[in-house]
Amino acid sequence: MNEKVLVACIGNIFLGDDGFGFEVAQALAGCPPPKGVEVRDYGIRGLDLAYALLCPWRAVLLVDAIQRGAAPGTVYLLQPEEVKPASHMPLDPHAMDPLRVLATARSLGEIRAAIYIVGCEPEDLGDETEGRMGLSPAVAAAVPEAVKMVLRVAEKLVSETVTHLATSTGGKR
Repeated sequence: MNEKVLVACIGNIFLGDDGFGFEVAQALAGCPPPKGVEVRDYGIRGLDLAYALLCPWRAVLLVDAIQRGAAPGTVYLLQPEEVKPASHMPLDPHAMDPLRVLATARSLGEIRAAIYIVGCEPEDLGDETEGRMGLSPAVAAAVPEAVKMVLRVAEKLVSETVTHLATSTGGKR
């Protein structure tokens, strides 16, 4: 299994707070990722992400706006089992639902990575026909917290891998 952790930032920058993942990716680009962590901005490229999920990552952190009913700007750390899928519809080429992407990836092969979602409660996703650029103030204020959470969780996942490998190989790497 690959020792790396993938941080997959997703969302549509033309739909207001749905651009949360992009903004987190931009903030993460400003600081070097921990060793063993790869950050990628997938935007709305669901099929690309579905194929990436089939790679033997140690873990994958999906970063996205996600509605759970809390106050806008609330940051969550979830596993996909905790989130109900929106529907069993196929991938939409102009939007990305992480649960649909996971379902598509599972239909293509085996996902071996542990999957986590770092999500943020959106306030405004804009009008479907006109959209809206930029995050709402509450979601924009949550970006630094999400970056800290992503880095903390990714570092923990990488260190668990190193500890596990050191233990399973008698300390030899």
